[in-house]
Amino acid sequence: MTSSPKPLSIVQILACGATIVTLSMGIRHGFGLWLQPITQAQGWTRETFAFAIAIQNLVWGLSGIFAGMVADRFGAFRVIVGGAVLYALGLVGMAYANTPLLFSLSSGVLIGMAQAGTTYAVIYGVIGRNVPLEKRSWAMGVAAAAGSFGQFLMVPTEGFLIGSLGWQQALVVLGAAALLMIPLAWGLREPSFGGATPPQRDQSIGQALREAFQYPSFQLLMAGYFVCGFQVVFIGVHMPSYLKDKGLSPQVASYALALIGLFNVFGTYAAGVLGQKIAKKNILAFIYLARAVAISVFLVVPLSPASVYVFASVMGLLWLSTIPPTNATVAQIFGVAHLSMLGGFVFFSHQIGSFMGVWLGGYLYDKTGSYDIVWYIAIALGVLAALVNLPVREAPIQRTALAH
Repeated sequence: MTSSPKPLSIVQILACGATIVTLSMGIRHGFGLWLQPITQAQGWTRETFAFAIAIQNLVWGLSGIFAGMVADRFGAFRVIVGGAVLYALGLVGMAYANTPLLFSLSSGVLIGMAQAGTTYAVIYGVIGRNVPLEKRSWAMGVAAAAGSFGQFLMVPTEGFLIGSLGWQQALVVLGAAALLMIPLAWGLREPSFGGATPPQRDQSIGQALREAFQYPSFQLLMAGYFVCGFQVVFIGVHMPSYLKDKGLSPQVASYALALIGLFNVFGTYAAGVLGQKIAKKNILAFIYLARAVAISVFLVVPLSPASVYVFASVMGLLWLSTIPPTNATVAQIFGVAHLSMLGGFVFFSHQIGSFMGVWLGGYLYDKTGSYDIVWYIAIALGVLAALVNLPVREAPIQRTALAH
């Protein structure tokens, strides 16, 4: 009789996983800083840039499903290494793309695939398989907080690189930085995936998918996550240009994005901790409703650097704080055997929302000369997401005997 492989330590998982998320999410959070330099240098419209980033978010979501399947079957290590290589290639391609098609292929397709292999679905699968239930939501909160810290750390760094090296060389430097995820992935090699025989599971992929998609709470979580993607990616990509259009300096936008990242460190960590103590659906409903209120107040008060910083701080508390309770709820309902894959499907819904938010921002700006309509849509969707999360049932699903 062979003993089960010993799980990875929580410290090791969080040190390596959180640093990978810091790099991957930190780099992508600053893409809005490149909107005006690239469109002005290439003579493109904002919709051209926004469409490429929208493709990135859609590819990220779609690839995340398959990255999750591979990670559940073969472990996260291989997936993260492949994602890091694609990230570096995509950033260099983004720097030297001279047509909208090449720009969409590099910044959209390659980087979207890269993010699927280096962010939450894959890292959370490792956490779910190795961290006990009583600490799982907290550990997911720590990993999400790391992504927020990446935004706080990387966005000002990216602004500095653009100012000192130019936008092209700044992207090349980030491409080199993305390769640092490869040695970090070594720390997430799970012993249970080291042998020729994969871990045994009670369900096949098909059975797990049928169960999830027939379960109303899974559908509601996906609907809420669509709204999350719409709001955060619209704001993250278009707010720098929105503020510049209103006469504020580029530094205000950089500081605002950094504040979102800083306060999101606290927001995501708090959401993870609270998820161990109170109903996660109530946490999610509060976050979405609070976002709608924050955006409404931001649009009503006179615009100034101070109002921008207050808005960024409040939104930071609410930014990625949906991630720990959403993923912990999926794990709690369905178990961890297919967590990366199911998390990938929920995240795909998030990325459809991201696609709509970033693309509509560019499209409606070019059509109307204003972002106002998209702001109003973001408010309405926030109220809707708060309502759809309330009926979610978090208890583990009761399974009947599976047919063989």
